[in-house]
Amino acid sequence: MYEHDVVVVGAGGAGLRAAIAADEAGADVAIVSKLHPVRSHTGAAEGGINAALRDADSWEDHAYDTMKGSDYLGDAPAIETLCQNSPYEVIQLEHWGMAFSREDDGRVSQRPFGGLSFPRTTYAGAETGHHLLHTMYEQVVKRGIEVYDEWHVLDLAVTDEERPEDRHCHGVVGYDVATGEVSGFKARDGVILATGGPGQAFDHTTNAVSCTGDGQAMAYRAGVPLEDMEFIQFHPTTLPSTGVLISEGVRGEGGILYNKDGERFMFEHGYANNDGELASRDVVSRAELTEVNEGRGIEDEYVHLDMRHLGEERILDRLENILHLAEDFEGADGLEEPMPVKPGQHYAMGGIETDENGETCVGGLYAAGECACASVHGANRLGGNALPELIVFGKRAGYHAAGKEMEPAEIETGQRGEFERATVDSPVELGDPGSPGDAVADGGAVAAGGSADADSVIDTTVEQARRRIDELLNSDGIHHSEVRADVQETMTAKVNVFREEDGLKEALREIRQAREEYENVAVSDPSQTFNTDLLQTIETRNLLDLAEAITVGALARDEFRGAHWRAEHQERKDDEWLKHTLLSWNDGSPELWFRPVILEGEEKTYEPKTRSY
Repeated sequence: MYEHDVVVVGAGGAGLRAAIAADEAGADVAIVSKLHPVRSHTGAAEGGINAALRDADSWEDHAYDTMKGSDYLGDAPAIETLCQNSPYEVIQLEHWGMAFSREDDGRVSQRPFGGLSFPRTTYAGAETGHHLLHTMYEQVVKRGIEVYDEWHVLDLAVTDEERPEDRHCHGVVGYDVATGEVSGFKARDGVILATGGPGQAFDHTTNAVSCTGDGQAMAYRAGVPLEDMEFIQFHPTTLPSTGVLISEGVRGEGGILYNKDGERFMFEHGYANNDGELASRDVVSRAELTEVNEGRGIEDEYVHLDMRHLGEERILDRLENILHLAEDFEGADGLEEPMPVKPGQHYAMGGIETDENGETCVGGLYAAGECACASVHGANRLGGNALPELIVFGKRAGYHAAGKEMEPAEIETGQRGEFERATVDSPVELGDPGSPGDAVADGGAVAAGGSADADSVIDTTVEQARRRIDELLNSDGIHHSEVRADVQETMTAKVNVFREEDGLKEALREIRQAREEYENVAVSDPSQTFNTDLLQTIETRNLLDLAEAITVGALARDEFRGAHWRAEHQERKDDEWLKHTLLSWNDGSPELWFRPVILEGEEKTYEPKTRSY
């Protein structure tokens, strides 16, 4: 067993910032990651970091833009925490040596982004995430923080009290990809999940193959609610053949969207008469698909994004990476012709329920970054708000887990305070079809032993993980890829930008069938070293849980808000739905419940208004 004060799971932007903060607070901290840190998906972020740095800008304006972008489903304490702290974190990154793009006078450059009332997006060319990742990894190395890279975390070691609010997380169980060793990691003060989103639940996504929502699924099965999972962001500009992202920075610099008739449809068809291509992402994605569905798409699939008018010098200076992506994957020369783009799954606004300090309802367990939901983004995330979320809330989670004194959180977690129980009209039984104790079906039940000591809880969880691996390696059955492909096709076809009740119910039926098929999965590779087949089989179980959670939330929320559009309910219902959807695992029988959104900020209350761009 490995022991540290704080164990951070995941080594992307949020995980690295959490580890640095815990180290700053005096903790013995370690990072456990299934990837080497600089291979984390944060490195694929292209756009930038929103921060109110100029005299003409303010954190209050940033907060208003974020609340408006969230379609008034963001919690004000979390939004204001993000916007107040982002400028300081950007300056800290600059002091650590991050190579921001700069103006001729030496100031850090800022560009317009969708949904912003001021050009406040700082950036480093079109590779902002890459520079962010390397800058913070340098700090981790400099501080001597221990990194267990290529250790795949399988389970959380959590006590098994009846109420999740009474449980405690004592550590995690990891699998060494290089050797097959299964071992416990004891966290004396706290575990921080920073494992990214569930993008691989969809088959057309900007997310890397590693983005399988592991932390979300493990926390869910350990008793932590998943919040607002129905809100999935579909980025309007991805390459049709691969899902590779084309940065919003292209439109921020002045790129234009055209349909097959050469119309600048964002204006000419009235989707966003003021902001056009720089409306929020949900608005632009729906506009593109509407153009395609009404016969104005190119090859009935995509639209064109044109940046030729920006000129070669500006493109090479600020968007050179975009030229390479378009050429390599679509054969399009962005200097000479427009690029094909269409919406693709990009980001999950929902996730592990936390407060503004990253703390969950399970003692000793924290989450930060895309895997968490504070809720900063509500029903729709603004471009440029994901990277500051990583560094602001990663830092806060690291400080809190390490015992640094902080202001008490205003956001409650778990079934405490004001909440209401609910039901959903599902056509099938939800949750785990396996019998209790079934190693394959289980994949993360809380450890037996109630409030047993930490070592016992970890040892029990390690043994559960070993039994699960043995059963997978020594069984005959179907390959996980068949199950995963079915789920991805279902989610892309029926839980996409446009959602209908019949389609959502059919999706739940198909996910249930996939769950039952997963009961018979087996691993074809029997080896103990670099067994990616085993690890992908385990990841597929996580995707099943999350696909179901996304679909349940989408079926329950019978309104149109932000990124969530329902054919039968094409209006925002503030009198009914100014509340978060939460889903608790409930020992394999998921329970739906709601909590009111918090619109009361530090100095003002954010009154819901019609959202237009």
